[in-house]
This record gives sequence, structure tokens and C-alpha cells, in this order.
Amino acid sequence: MTIYDISKKAGVSIATVSRVLNGSANVKPRTRKKVMDIIEQYGYKPNAFARGLGLNSMKTIGILCADASDLYLAKAIYYIEQSLRENGYHSVLCCTGYEMESRKESLNLLLSQHVDSVVMVGSHFIMNNPEDNQYVNDAAASVPIMLLNADYDCPNVYCTLCDDYKATQDATEKLIAAGCKKILYLYNSNSYSGQKKLAGFQNALLTKDIPLKKEMLQCFHGNHEDIDGVKNFLNDLHDNKGIEFDAIVTSEDFLAVGAMKYARANKISVPKSLQIVGYNNSILAHCSEPAISSIDNRLEDMCLQLVKTLIGVLTSTETPQKTIFSGELIERGSTKL
Repeated sequence: MTIYDISKKAGVSIATVSRVLNGSANVKPRTRKKVMDIIEQYGYKPNAFARGLGLNSMKTIGILCADASDLYLAKAIYYIEQSLRENGYHSVLCCTGYEMESRKESLNLLLSQHVDSVVMVGSHFIMNNPEDNQYVNDAAASVPIMLLNADYDCPNVYCTLCDDYKATQDATEKLIAAGCKKILYLYNSNSYSGQKKLAGFQNALLTKDIPLKKEMLQCFHGNHEDIDGVKNFLNDLHDNKGIEFDAIVTSEDFLAVGAMKYARANKISVPKSLQIVGYNNSILAHCSEPAISSIDNRLEDMCLQLVKTLIGVLTSTETPQKTIFSGELIERGSTKL
């Protein structure tokens, strides 16, 4: 039996059946009894969808992420799911990969499940080309869209993010102040967040009158688990391309760990001869000797704020359209600032 069968046998709408299931006072006693008699007769057990029809809420939130094996994204999902559960909401997770069609399909799948809102975890969901963001606009016409670590202006879209630009600029300026003159920037993504970090690094050099050299901006295209690949990449830059560097600023902690492996393999003293800065302040920053200085983008705070904003939107409470956190460099043994 489904809610549709109950509706048909009782001669009432499915919304009326759902109101009965949810104990709404907006049902006549006679109608309530008719529906309850049929429910008892057939031993019907309502699911979340049936209950949600009458309340105009499924108490379920859709979560999209590109890759749940990514340490940063996995931690974000954990914080968000835990906070949603504490607020009485369930969640449905879809891992989309990085292809546009897969993102659209996953988003449409969540919307077909009648979720109350969709959370997009990570900045990969917002593209530079406005046409590529139309799928976000279309979804926001149906449900609130919550973006973690991306900035996008659109009605019914709410953003919670870290100021990656300023955080990377500040860390780079500290290295310059500490005497570093040949700073390599190592990154792995051209996402919204990735572009902000890169721009922050470049502005730090410009502010300190240090020439911008293309060879000092290097993108590692390997997998986020390929730490040996990062080490080999740096070996190639130094040994085969002749690029010299006395500091490395990275856009992710796994890149910083790869840089540490490069230093160890080549008997380069850290931080005496090479200083290294990571990003995300993840557990990876503690997994080397010396431990890695890393920018803390306050992931847990961002996730809790995102859920707070989401609950506010769903309960018609006044909420900010955008919340921006400041990142902070956590200094450890890989720098001497």
C-alpha cells in the first residue's frame, strides 16, 4: 500500500492523507476516522515522503560533493551531516565527480526526491562561464541552495566561505618578510577557491615589488592521493627545468606533504633551506617531520554556519546571504616566520 492507494480508497487527496498522518488539526473528525480505518485495515506504514507532503517539508537535505575520498570534502560532509542530524534533518549524499553533466544529473536526482534544500560542498560547482551556472539558478528557483566555500550571487543561493585570497596573501607576505626571495606557488585546481588562492599569492608579490614569473606558478595535475607524484613533479622542476626556490606555498596540504618528501629525498633542510606552507590545516599537516605550517580555513566553523543559515532559511528566520570567514596561518616546523 502507498499513500496514493490510501487516498483512492478513502476518496480524499493525498495531501489530506498526509495531514492525517502528521496529526494536523486541519482535518474533519469524520474524514480523519475514514482515513485511519483504511490505514489500520491495510497495516499501512507511512514513509518520509508521505509525511512530508502534508508538512511541505521532507526534513531531508541533499548534499552534493565532487569526490568524497578527498580529505577536505569528506570532513566537510561529516560536519554538515552531523549538524543537520542535530537539527532534526536527514541527508542524502551524491558524489558527482567533476564533469558538468554528472553534476546536473545528480542535482536533478536530489530535486526529484523532494529535498528541502541542496548543499553544494566545495567551490567546483561554480564556474567562470555564467552559462555553466544556469543549472544552479534553475535549482534555486525550487529550493534554497547552500554553497560551501564558493561565492555566487543569485536569489535563494546562500554562501559560506573563507577569504582564501587574503589568507594566501598574508601567508606569502610572511614568507617574504622572513627573507624568502624565490617562492614557488604549487596548486592543483582552477576552481573558484583555487583562483582566489592563486590571486592572493600573486598580489602578495606585487605588493612587495617582487616580479611575477610564470615558471614560479606550477599546477600539479595528478590525483590528490599521489604524494610521490608531487615529489617527482618538484624534482623535475628543479633538476630538468632549472627552477630554483627557497619556499613553497601550496593550495592543499597533500601538496605540502609531497614538498616535504621532495626535501627529504634531496637532503634539503626544512625550514633552514626551504620553507613550506600548506592549506586546510588538515591532519596531513601533522604527518611529517617537521610538522607543516598550514592555513586554517576554519572548515568546522564554516559548516556549522552553513547549517545555521540553512535552518534559518527553512524556518523563515532572517539570515545572511553570505558569510565570510578569515583564514589563519598555523605555524609549525616547516617555516621560520
